[in-house]
Amino acid sequence: MLLLLVFQMACASKTDSLALIFTSFEKVIKPKSLVYYCDTCGCSANGGSMGFTSLLNTNFVGVRYLNQSYTTRQGIFDNSPWVNEHFNSVQIWSKIPVSKTIQISALLPYLANNRQLASGIETINGIGDATVLAMATVFETKNDSAFVAQKWQIGGGLKVPTGKYSTANNGTLNPSFQLGSGSWDYLLLSEYVVKKQNIGLHTAVNYTIKSENKKGYQFGNQLNYGATLFYLFNLNTIKIVPQVGFAGEVFEANKQFQQTLSNTSGSIVFNSFGFEIGIKKWGLGCNAMTPLNQNLNNGAIRANYRFLINFNYSL
Repeated sequence: MLLLLVFQMACASKTDSLALIFTSFEKVIKPKSLVYYCDTCGCSANGGSMGFTSLLNTNFVGVRYLNQSYTTRQGIFDNSPWVNEHFNSVQIWSKIPVSKTIQISALLPYLANNRQLASGIETINGIGDATVLAMATVFETKNDSAFVAQKWQIGGGLKVPTGKYSTANNGTLNPSFQLGSGSWDYLLLSEYVVKKQNIGLHTAVNYTIKSENKKGYQFGNQLNYGATLFYLFNLNTIKIVPQVGFAGEVFEANKQFQQTLSNTSGSIVFNSFGFEIGIKKWGLGCNAMTPLNQNLNNGAIRANYRFLINFNYSL
């Protein structure tokens, strides 16, 4: 299992990419499954790489708010104007274990995106693409008193095109200004956790395979890696879990009618920090990301920040 951790970190250095990691806990501090991914810069069609797992609630239903800020150059020249874009999403999400080794996650977002053009503010809003994931545990340390506990999970998922896709945005510099991708996308996932008592490290890798939609447009496949360090403060009736890490995403170029489109690929690396507070069956979490290094759409798009807050009820 330690070889998997080394492999994931080595791959991250080669691709200059690490995915944002949250961790959740079973029996107070036993991490559960998660996944982080994004359609392309803007992440308008899904969870925005902010994950599917609560730090403290292993079996829950909740709501969360995600805000992302980008600046996009509206033109091909150096003096072309820059436009501010905001992607807002309110998401209903849940995580339910169906057996001792298998867990199911689901997310349905409502999106409200806007950008400030010279002609005025352009807005779109509506239901986004739903996502369903399944993770299976293939290795786990059985003895809770072990000096170092380990857990390895693999799985897959499906993104359903429940959000509206508009061909009007194909020619814009940020083609992800959409409610949905219009395509059925498939995910392959792997995660590994190593921990000692209340401190732990979580690493993950996932790959998203994106198909062509009915309009002949196909967002590029995506590869993510990530690592997060976490610690549990158990203060009797209150549990506090701070975390710090770094995140990255690598996007392949988009295609239209099977022709590769220029200036639609890229990569980005974030630092991330956050916390979650649990009181009885209620949980409140917050996470923020700021870019360390980025090259999106050949420099035509700049990510500014991502911010998420969630509120959960343990079932």
